[in-house]
Amino acid sequence: MKKKEGPTDAPENICTHTRVFPGVPEVLDALQARDIRWGIVTNKPAFLTDPLIERLGLTHRPACVVSGDTTANRKPHPEPMLHACNIASAEPASTLYVGDAERDIKAGRNAGMHTLVALYGYIGDNDRPADWGADGMIESPIEILHWIDSAQRGHRVR
Repeated sequence: MKKKEGPTDAPENICTHTRVFPGVPEVLDALQARDIRWGIVTNKPAFLTDPLIERLGLTHRPACVVSGDTTANRKPHPEPMLHACNIASAEPASTLYVGDAERDIKAGRNAGMHTLVALYGYIGDNDRPADWGADGMIESPIEILHWIDSAQRGHRVR
């Protein structure tokens, strides 16, 4: 998802200032066509997450939604990631987590997942995603599918 500049502390504002990144709907359609489950893990509290997902038309699509207040700990702790895997009936070692913040990559790695940095996300000027320890970095959402294809063939993509 893509957040635009502006206040996002209230449900009505988060729905106004947040958009899905270009290419994400097509990737989600492709995942669904391949019968690959996907979910959302965010540090946003549920009172912001739930209306946002509804407004974006994603309510019935994810296998799980874990908000910042769903578990006792937030990312980078592995608890929300492991909770998401439990809900989605997924093994962490067979799960790919895509994030645009160091805490995302740390959370995925702490949970034993494969991780990708979404360079099209909110990477700050002072961030150093190459140092975050992810399994790879992608420039566009479609690369998620390429990474999955390569991983399913037993190849690692860096």
